[in-house]
Amino acid sequence: MSIRFDGRVAIVTGAGGGLGRGYALELARRGAKVVVNDLGGAVDGTSGSPSIAQAVADEINAAGGHAVANHDSVTDRDGAQRMVEESVSRFGSVDILVNNAGILRDRTFVKMELDDFEAVVNVHLMGSVNVTKAAFPLMKERGYGRVVFTTSSSGLFGNFGQSNYGAAKLGLVGFMNTLKLEGAKYGIKVNSVAPTAATRMTDGLWTAEVDDAMAPEHVVPAVIYLCSENAPTGHIIEAGGTYFARVAIVEGRGAVLGPHATAEDVAARYDEIADLTGARPFTAGTDVATNVLEAIAETFDIGTQQ
Repeated sequence: MSIRFDGRVAIVTGAGGGLGRGYALELARRGAKVVVNDLGGAVDGTSGSPSIAQAVADEINAAGGHAVANHDSVTDRDGAQRMVEESVSRFGSVDILVNNAGILRDRTFVKMELDDFEAVVNVHLMGSVNVTKAAFPLMKERGYGRVVFTTSSSGLFGNFGQSNYGAAKLGLVGFMNTLKLEGAKYGIKVNSVAPTAATRMTDGLWTAEVDDAMAPEHVVPAVIYLCSENAPTGHIIEAGGTYFARVAIVEGRGAVLGPHATAEDVAARYDEIADLTGARPFTAGTDVATNVLEAIAETFDIGTQQ
């Protein structure tokens, strides 16, 4: 069945180039009206040019679609609200939000200025929070919404010199995991994409052949699916070079050490504690508590006391 977005309105942040541009163009090609947001800044977030977002909106409109450019910064709460208000005033709603805006200020943690740490967290994490905060109530009221966050392998697994970026990207997973629960009964599905793509953020990192294989358009199908009617919720999809895989935070089977456990007991049985054989994901923090209680029920005689 063809995935279409006729009658839907999407906001894509950081849509002036690279991945965001690809998302905006494909959403529009499949029938969505699109708010193309981009401050037009450099990779490190400095400067800005409204022509970047406008060029993408013009491209969509020239192809017979419907788009408007927006130049607000996602780090500005009032700007995030204006972005959503513009979507409503121009197109009537916000059904889809793709949080894609981001910057890089890489350095080892010891050498990194805290201003640079905070700037990256503010764009990736708080920027996504700001725009989602403005859009989420409208989605709740309409009983429908699709929110996509942009996480990263740097947050999921770590990457040298990207402590600020990694912290922000994993923070988005925690944000997603709560919003998926809070939005479920209102028809709002919340997911994350972890893209690997050749964009200006990876300029000079790979050979030309790898750049071609890792073109941004190869990530687009994952995000389009996560924006669709039949999207899952609470999933992280790794995407790059036509490779797609679900990533999950999992917990091992663990070990119950008893009420008098010591640090030495943990050390003695650490191989068992750390073993991820048979590991499984949970859907909420309360599931973890339930699992722990079930594991220790016999040891602590839980549920059998009168």
